[in-house]
Amino acid sequence: MKVLAISGSPRKGKTTDRVIKEVLKGVACETEFIRLAPLEISPCTACLACLTDNVCKIKDDMRSLREKIIEADAFVIGAPNYFSMMNGITHNFLERLCQFRHQSCRMLAGKLGVVVSTGGIHPQIPGQQIERIFSYYQIDHVGTIEVQGAASCFTCGHGEECDVGAVQMMYGAGTKITEDIIPDLSKQVAKIVEAQELGKLLTKRLAQKTGAVADVA
Repeated sequence: MKVLAISGSPRKGKTTDRVIKEVLKGVACETEFIRLAPLEISPCTACLACLTDNVCKIKDDMRSLREKIIEADAFVIGAPNYFSMMNGITHNFLERLCQFRHQSCRMLAGKLGVVVSTGGIHPQIPGQQIERIFSYYQIDHVGTIEVQGAASCFTCGHGEECDVGAVQMMYGAGTKITEDIIPDLSKQVAKIVEAQELGKLLTKRLAQKTGAVADVA
């Protein structure tokens, strides 16, 4: 059994990456973690060149992910909320999975999927969108975890005076940025536990699906 974890966050080591890795701590089988940010992944161009053989013809880093996607038994896919939608590179990646669904192709059908959904104000939004896309590819949704992260407004240097930024939207005008108001996964112990439990659930579901013995405490 193998779980392929994909982080769509451009911010290395931040909330999306960290929550995905907590999920993987609960997974009792082979895992691989990949960040999309260093990769070049273009959006689908609707050229239909993949129609006959279910292989995308765009020459970019999605080609290097193709076999990993096919070989995986399950996915953990995480994305942050950018302007009330999942961020662009995650959407590009999910669009490009379209190569697997032409002519009743079922390369992804029945694979399991866990969603990691993060955001400063509305962390649930990317997860809702990913869940919908899972249904298009017939990926069996196991569960979603929603976690609040720190918007870049907390560290941009102008968060306190910016009246259109996340700091004032969350806490009001005149707010001073202090460590105690900055959202961080380390302060959300229940979410860490929830992530690890979701990983254990994924392992159990995989074992049921494949007939393997799950070593889950």
